[in-house]
Amino acid sequence: MKTLSLTARISLLFAVAASLVLLTTGYFLTQVVEAHFREGDRQELNGKLELIKNLFKHASSQKDLDLLAQQLDDALVGHHGLAVVVTDETGEIWFATSGADFPQTLLNDCQARPAGCTAGTLQQWKQSGISYRGMAVSMTTGGGRPYAVAVALNIQHHVLFMNRFRSVLALAIALAALATAGLGWIATRWGLSPLRQVTHMVAGVSAERLAERLPATHLPTELKPLATAFNAMLARLDDSFRRLSEFSSDIAHELRTPISNLMTQTQVALSSARNKDEYKEILYSSLEEYERMAQMVGDMLYLAQTDNGLLKPGLEKVSLANVIQDLFDYFEAWAEERAISLTLTGSATVSGDRLMLRRALSNLISNAIRHTPPGQTVQVSLAGHGDSATVSVENPGPEIPAEHLPRLFDRFYRVDSSRQRKGDGAGLGLAIVKSIIDAHGGLITVTSTNQKTRFQITLPASAK
Repeated sequence: MKTLSLTARISLLFAVAASLVLLTTGYFLTQVVEAHFREGDRQELNGKLELIKNLFKHASSQKDLDLLAQQLDDALVGHHGLAVVVTDETGEIWFATSGADFPQTLLNDCQARPAGCTAGTLQQWKQSGISYRGMAVSMTTGGGRPYAVAVALNIQHHVLFMNRFRSVLALAIALAALATAGLGWIATRWGLSPLRQVTHMVAGVSAERLAERLPATHLPTELKPLATAFNAMLARLDDSFRRLSEFSSDIAHELRTPISNLMTQTQVALSSARNKDEYKEILYSSLEEYERMAQMVGDMLYLAQTDNGLLKPGLEKVSLANVIQDLFDYFEAWAEERAISLTLTGSATVSGDRLMLRRALSNLISNAIRHTPPGQTVQVSLAGHGDSATVSVENPGPEIPAEHLPRLFDRFYRVDSSRQRKGDGAGLGLAIVKSIIDAHGGLITVTSTNQKTRFQITLPASAK
């Protein structure tokens, strides 16, 4: 099934809304016109009844009654469409105008219930294809004789007018709905032209043109947030593509070096005959490169799992002071070899995965030891703040330029642009730290001032 366009939908909604408004207006207008006709007929019938009542009031003798029929005829001359019927107390018709065609029940009811037969109650009926509106009342002569008087108006011209009125009104509503749909289509198409322009510009965006941005200055107010959000998305995509491109280059560089070393060592080993010890030495050297590549692949797999939510941290009470003290014991020999002291102050407890947190803190402490000059101290501080805990790892050493700080947690990123390895790992340690902290709902920041670099982690004290 084909989906209607937004322009068509809005146009149809305009047409439906206009039709509902016009139908409602037409209904109330029809009721007002009909009420006007009813009220006019009521006043005319009441006037005739008052005239007849006045004539009956002055008929006090039989002679007056004999003249009353002629007086009624004279009084009704020129009133076309008006019919009058008078019945006596026996129900016999005493007087009737020509063409008077009343329902017998109307006369009988008034004759049977004189007390309830009062002026003002309109009756409407159809007789021989002609519509009438009338009323019946009970009145007495001056001599006290009771009579039932019924007057009626031929309202066929009213009925014909209302039929034509309804037909014209229905046609006008239909034409108005069509006109509203057409004008709504034009107005909607014109109003949505900025959206089409934005769509055209968005269609031109590609992976090679992510640096382009939508101009938001001349857009309508409703589209400016959309353009701003789309431009922000383009900025994130541009940054992600750039990082992905750099990541591909970095991983190629990182893998090329050990593979090149392995190939060179293998070629040298095959170039001439070697004794067992020389082959053994070459194999040990190759094993180091294999271990390095295995560690790199393992770290990349770990990052991929954390990024995709495949590694969910466990929830247990973890004493950070105990974890860090165990790490101090583990790094003690290396730190003493480099004449570096390790100090811990404070304590804190969090809810998380002990092994994952140990790995993150191990990476930070080993990184601090690696970049601390001999004879200096790596300071680790813990603090609890009710619903959160902070861990600070600070080491003295050369300051990291400010432009490098936001990218320290990128994979394979090194401050040293020469890319010399110098045995400092593959550049995935800090990326793993950030992924672990993010998985725990925490935050990690880094500052480097006054010849000191400080990594600070904020973790929730309990699971959310």
